[in-house]
Amino acid sequence: MQVFNSLTRRKEKFVPLQQGEVGIYVCGVTAYDECHLGHARAYVAFDTIRRYLEYKGCKVNYVQNFTDVDDKIIARARELRGEKQEGDLKKLVGDIAERYIREYFQCLDRLGVKRADYYPRATEHIAEMLEIIKELIKKGYAYQINGDVFFEVGKLKGYGKLSGR
Repeated sequence: MQVFNSLTRRKEKFVPLQQGEVGIYVCGVTAYDECHLGHARAYVAFDTIRRYLEYKGCKVNYVQNFTDVDDKIIARARELRGEKQEGDLKKLVGDIAERYIREYFQCLDRLGVKRADYYPRATEHIAEMLEIIKELIKKGYAYQINGDVFFEVGKLKGYGKLSGR
């Protein structure tokens, strides 16, 4: 199997880092709205790659995250809370994420896509994210403006190399 190497900008033979084992990480949905064709296309494509690798005898560890808290989900919760004028915002955010994660799995099942081996959620790793952010700020790789944190791309040599920038 050949894959496009973003670094060399060429198609190259795929060679697993560890013979017979492949890890695949695919960015999952931000759970604030219904799945759409773009989601389906990505997950069917990676499911096809996974099945091919398994067919060729590889043990595949397939991981796909859920972003179950972010600005879009919070905005949706505020919208709903405004309509009802009740409810805890944190609970609404969780309820919204759960609803769309459930719908996501229903869509996968209807498409016949195999489920990932593991689905980490952003909310399960908030403490680690905060520690990483603190460390990035401390080392000068990130900065804060009005409560938001930005990555200082100019400080990291080679940043953008994979995208050709």
